[in-house]
Amino acid sequence: MFPTTRLRRLRYHPAVRELVRETRLSPANLILPLFVRPGKAIREPIAAMPGQAQLSPDVLVDEIREVAKLGLGGVLLFGIPSTKDALGSDAMSDSGIIAEAVRAAKQAAPDLLLITDLCCCEYTDHGHCGALSESTGRIDVDNDATLELIARQALVHARAGADMIAPSGMMDGMVRAIRQALDGDGFQHVPIMSYSAKYASGFYGPFREAAESAPQFGDRRSYQMDPAAAAGQAMREIELDLAEGADLVMVKPALPYLDVIRDARERFPGVPLAAYNVSGEYSMVKAAAERGWFDEQRIALECLTSIRRAGASIILTYWAKDAARWLA
Repeated sequence: MFPTTRLRRLRYHPAVRELVRETRLSPANLILPLFVRPGKAIREPIAAMPGQAQLSPDVLVDEIREVAKLGLGGVLLFGIPSTKDALGSDAMSDSGIIAEAVRAAKQAAPDLLLITDLCCCEYTDHGHCGALSESTGRIDVDNDATLELIARQALVHARAGADMIAPSGMMDGMVRAIRQALDGDGFQHVPIMSYSAKYASGFYGPFREAAESAPQFGDRRSYQMDPAAAAGQAMREIELDLAEGADLVMVKPALPYLDVIRDARERFPGVPLAAYNVSGEYSMVKAAAERGWFDEQRIALECLTSIRRAGASIILTYWAKDAARWLA
């Protein structure tokens, strides 16, 4: 009790603060999401995400080399095709934008971990995460028909050289379909990082501009998780994905769902756990910092530290490059 116990003694000296610090950030735990589109010499700034841009494959190469030099844990690629259709055919083509980008990136930095987002929304003309059907009396994503599409996508990514596949569509059975496709084609070594607990969040707004993937009608609440659902539902999603063959699991978004990250860490202690610090979380801080309301570096690192403290061992964040420099 006070005055014998004074916890401020652990805070007075900077070296003591460093000595007793438990939660630590490392560039090796950070993954940088990148957006790639067809063309040459393109670096198209994303208005809603200051500091981020859509890149053509040749410009992506420069970005990839910089990421490798910074010692980041890897990159996550999102493809934006020049032509979209109802099934997202470009995503299933060995000459599509994501396959082209993967080949270019692997040639530029063969040892950098290259993860590919696997979904249909960036590639479909309707912006939903799979094939559409009216079999239930309303237009909705046909879960089982979509499994075939994402399995084909996974093979395109793996053949191009992707080191890890990250399915984000929240389709029931997606991990099993991808695992079977990869194993059946000789890619048993390629791990799956599943977006297991992905919420139907308002924090994705800037991303939809970046990936040009906004739904042309309705929303994604019939397949992404309800923000008000019990955390136990997220645990069920994670458990099912692990049973189907997921090697890593993810919670998305990160900051509004720190409780879910903590629950997942405690429920699945031996499973690599990722969290996606999404576009809305990034853009809010950027907007406030641009107005001089607070220090971007301090707030960004505090956000990333809170995600790490909650239990995520891997953080996907648009601050990855900046954080690597700040931490250095």
